[in-house]
Amino acid sequence: MHIRTSRFPEPTPPNHPWSGTGLSAAMTGVVSGARRRAVRDGDRHVDTAHLLHSLVESDPEVREAFDGGPRLAKVLGYLVQRSIGYGLSWQGTQEDSGAFPAVREPAGEGWSPSAAAALDRAARAALSRGEPYADGLDLLAALVADPRCRAVEVLERAGVAAEWLAGRAAVSGSQR
Repeated sequence: MHIRTSRFPEPTPPNHPWSGTGLSAAMTGVVSGARRRAVRDGDRHVDTAHLLHSLVESDPEVREAFDGGPRLAKVLGYLVQRSIGYGLSWQGTQEDSGAFPAVREPAGEGWSPSAAAALDRAARAALSRGEPYADGLDLLAALVADPRCRAVEVLERAGVAAEWLAGRAAVSGSQR
């Protein structure tokens, strides 16, 4: 199994808050929830699994994209287990799937490169469809677009194919 982290732990950077650029008020809340979860879990960086967890808990449209309770329940189960066993190998390491260029601005320090890139992709997706702010489905699509990120690893372990979920998010998003 491929570990999706860098080899050497990085020193803990200051945790600057996300600027909220390109995100709706609801998505700013998701980002804040992900940061709180990372701090509570003792993680050095907010990563894509933190974002997925906060997003699934906060956004009804994202929950609908999972097409029913069993898939969603299994994903939430893995996310909840993160701090009590599953995911402990991630502690002390920074997520960087290498699939997308790392975006340091506006995310800043305290964010994994994969999480920062996902937030940037979500904001760009909203702009490409003429909306000033990204919503939950934009962020979900951005997360599953990186096949080597921690969020996709959680989905795979829960038996949810990222490609299938991306399609569901696209269909739901077209109905906005």
